[in-house]
Amino acid sequence: MKIEFQPLFTKQRELDEEIQRRHNVTYEETLERRFLSLYVEIGELANATRCFKYWSNKPSEPRDMVMDEYADGLHFLLSIGIALGIKTTSFNQKETTEDLSNLFIEMYHDIDLLHEKKNEDTYQKTFETFLLIASKLMMDKDDIYSSYLLKLGENYHRQETNY
Repeated sequence: MKIEFQPLFTKQRELDEEIQRRHNVTYEETLERRFLSLYVEIGELANATRCFKYWSNKPSEPRDMVMDEYADGLHFLLSIGIALGIKTTSFNQKETTEDLSNLFIEMYHDIDLLHEKKNEDTYQKTFETFLLIASKLMMDKDDIYSSYLLKLGENYHRQETNY
């Protein structure tokens, strides 16, 4: 299924502009830190799912916490797309039988390629791998949008309170 993310790109651009204004930074100055932030947020999402913790019987964090971590990753993925001038705004969300741990490894690989190539094709591939993770987490478009919008409100609140 194809999902249109233009509304979220627009909202992300508005948040980015607010952050840039408040902190006197630009996309160019912060691109490397945006990539690092994406790596970190993907790791935090993996940690919340506990999918790789073969040594533990403890279950995943509650769904709302996992969705919050997913939204954090989406914020940085959208922001990187804006910074790179990516034009594609709709992406395929497919079903997958791939192991969740393997999807996280694939995601890291895709981020590495995007960091190296910084082009439309690698961005699309990275975004679609991110959507495979959502599929594996049983998240649909509504879940993705609602978790993003909830986090967006929190991020604006953080800016207003000098987080």
